[in-house]
Amino acid sequence: MTPQPSAQEPPVRGIDRFLTFASLGIIVVSVVCFFVILIASASGMNAAQLGEGAWPIVSWFPMIGLPVGFLMMLALVIMTMIRKGRAAKRP
Repeated sequence: MTPQPSAQEPPVRGIDRFLTFASLGIIVVSVVCFFVILIASASGMNAAQLGEGAWPIVSWFPMIGLPVGFLMMLALVIMTMIRKGRAAKRP
């Protein structure tokens, strides 16, 4: 049985859930791509082989995905702080 939220606790909005799961998903995929690149480099693939096929996407994803995921998480924290601050001011 899940506990009921208190009267002071504002409900979780859809945008909060979206930011949570999207940021975590982007960060997880970025970390997996990073480890795939490390494993491919350790297995003997050279730079020319990593520049062909889907490898450029795999190599660029961590460089773009990690900052985007961090910014989404930061936006989620700021939105949550604002929402809880407004809820605390209400009688």
